[in-house]
Amino acid sequence: MNILIQSWEQAQKAAYPIRALVFIQEQGVPEHLELDEFDPIACHALAFDNKQCVGTGRLIKNGTQGQIGRMAVMSEFRGQGIGSAILTQLINTGRANGIEQFHLHAQVSARSFYQHHGFIAEGLLYQEAGILHQNMTL
Repeated sequence: MNILIQSWEQAQKAAYPIRALVFIQEQGVPEHLELDEFDPIACHALAFDNKQCVGTGRLIKNGTQGQIGRMAVMSEFRGQGIGSAILTQLINTGRANGIEQFHLHAQVSARSFYQHHGFIAEGLLYQEAGILHQNMTL
C-alpha cells in the first residue's frame, strides 16, 4: 500500500470517483454536496494498491487546527487497514505542518474507528447530508 499526499489539482481524477462511489452511490449523499470550496485548499491522501487508487481522505489546515474529512475506501478493500493508513498519513502530514488539534465529523457508524485512533466524541448527534454524525477531536 502506497499513500500519496497531493493537491486537489493532482488528486481529483483518482479521488473523486472513489468519493462518488462511496458517498453518492453507496450512502445517498446528494451529488451537489460532495464537492465543495475546501477541496482546492485541502491536501488529499490517496491510497494505491499497485496502480489502482482504492481510498482517499483530505485535510484542511486552519492555523494550528486541522479538519479531516471525505474519508472513503472502496468496499472491496475495506477491512485491510487502508482507512487507518490514510488517517495516519493525514495526521502525520498535519503535524509536520504545524497542526496541533484535529477535528472531524464522524458518521456514527465510524466513531469506533476514529476512537481507536485517539479521537474523542464531542457534543450531540446531528444529521449531515442525511447521515447521523458526531464531532470528534484529536
